[in-house]
Amino acid sequence: MKTTLTLLIAVLTVASSALADSGRAGDSHGESSSRKPLKAFILAGQSNMEGHARIETFDYIGDDPQTAPLLKKMRDENGQPRVCDGAWISYYTGRGENNGEGFGPLTAGYGSRSNPAEDGGKIGPEFTFGITMDEAFEQPVLIIKTAWGGKSLFYDYRPPSAGVYPRTAADIERDRRSESGSGHYYRMMVEHVQKVLGDIDRVVPEYDADQGYEIAGFVWFQGFNDMVSRDVYPLQDKDASGNRFAEYSRLLAHFIRDVRRDLDAPQMPFVIGVMGVGGEQANEGNLEFREAMAAPASLAEFQGNVVAVPTSPFWDEPLAAIQAKYDKVRQMAYLLRTENQHEANADGSMSPQQQRDYLQRYEAELVSPEEKALRARGASNAGYHYLGCAKTFARMGQAFAQAILELRDASSPSPAG
Repeated sequence: MKTTLTLLIAVLTVASSALADSGRAGDSHGESSSRKPLKAFILAGQSNMEGHARIETFDYIGDDPQTAPLLKKMRDENGQPRVCDGAWISYYTGRGENNGEGFGPLTAGYGSRSNPAEDGGKIGPEFTFGITMDEAFEQPVLIIKTAWGGKSLFYDYRPPSAGVYPRTAADIERDRRSESGSGHYYRMMVEHVQKVLGDIDRVVPEYDADQGYEIAGFVWFQGFNDMVSRDVYPLQDKDASGNRFAEYSRLLAHFIRDVRRDLDAPQMPFVIGVMGVGGEQANEGNLEFREAMAAPASLAEFQGNVVAVPTSPFWDEPLAAIQAKYDKVRQMAYLLRTENQHEANADGSMSPQQQRDYLQRYEAELVSPEEKALRARGASNAGYHYLGCAKTFARMGQAFAQAILELRDASSPSPAG
């Protein structure tokens, strides 16, 4: 399956079928820079689109000569997170019914937030995505980001044309996932995008309404809740054919069509951020899900305007190896607590303090001081959040932006000879 996905991405990267104008202001090619429309980009998804990389892990980016130049773009001359002068962001997020917006010039801090209006001290893909777009365009850039942790495509973001979510027997038994909630976050996403585009100068003070705007691209980065749902995507027999997650592919194709329709942007460039947790060593189910995520980009209707971007190349293997050792420490804590017959507390004679002392020794034997220091420098969250590594999220954001720019360049008419 990995070979198939690699070939698929290679084909899609060079696809060049025509992209029609996706905004209300018309194509900006050939216009003076002062008259080019603002470029609006939409970013949506779940917790990894929120972003859980703490700013304290920025220094780790500079340790690698290949990514050190990117870190320079992320910081100002004083070493502080850069505040863009040509890119702005509106970020709508929250928990449960408590949702709100943070907005202003793009900088670090627009990652996961407990209070939508306050700097959360983290980044997601939006920071380097916006920096890349700010460099690419003379006109203002606006990012409209909507993301909520723990949200599925099959239910929370369910697109209208896919129909109402059909409750499973488990849903009925547990009294969850009502029909009225089907697609709730899709609707909130579209409503917020429309609200921001209807009053752009509230977010972008220098916006000139005479210039207008163009919806210049959409990035979808989601998937974990769908991948782990055996209720909606049941396991198959070993001899079964077809992808277990084929329904995700169908739903995502509906999603792309629906957002283009609802935002009146029929050929809007669309990037699918293919989940890459676990890197190249991910399990078979993870790899199968990646295939399903990328699949809509191969549809004939999406050639040249939808591309799947793998994020597994940005998974940090050195940090992941250290994290695996800490996972063993947590597992040992559980085995001691539950008096596992194969471990030191099999007879239950260890006191809580003795268990803590044992774990401290166990960790010291397993994790070297150098590994501990490296983890503190580069990681700030769990594996399912890409270890909260700013290097990973920075590279992903840049890759998403470059993919959209490549789609736009491929669709631009060649200059007259």
